[in-house]
Amino acid sequence: MLATGCGTASSDGRTSASAPDTPVSASAVSTTPTTSVPKGPEPVKPIGDAINTRKVPWTKAKRVSKGRQIQLVWTSGVAPCTVLDRVKVKETRKRVTITLYEGTAPQAKDVSCIMIAIEKTTTVKLKKPLGARKLVDGGRS
Repeated sequence: MLATGCGTASSDGRTSASAPDTPVSASAVSTTPTTSVPKGPEPVKPIGDAINTRKVPWTKAKRVSKGRQIQLVWTSGVAPCTVLDRVKVKETRKRVTITLYEGTAPQAKDVSCIMIAIEKTTTVKLKKPLGARKLVDGGRS
């Protein structure tokens, strides 16, 4: 017969179990995070070949390069399940309408993605500086 157990043998042959409240040494506990937390929105560029595309509203717009570019921020999912497909810009004398289109990357066909929201950002170049023209979110229409 084979007998196994946990514990230690004493000098008289009896076994005693280890105390359940034995402290763990500090060197065994890691305090360093295993993933890094982004310091701001994740910069992305349009990939152009996403499938199942849809309009996505943006949450922030900031003029950069003296109004010649607009930096947009929006909430999205993780790649490759959610990627920026394209950005459509329509400029008139009175307004600039910017529409973001997101979809799924073709290589994500058999991929599982976590369902978490992240902020993404992209910068759009205008033909003329924004000036006094109204900026419109095409994803909200």
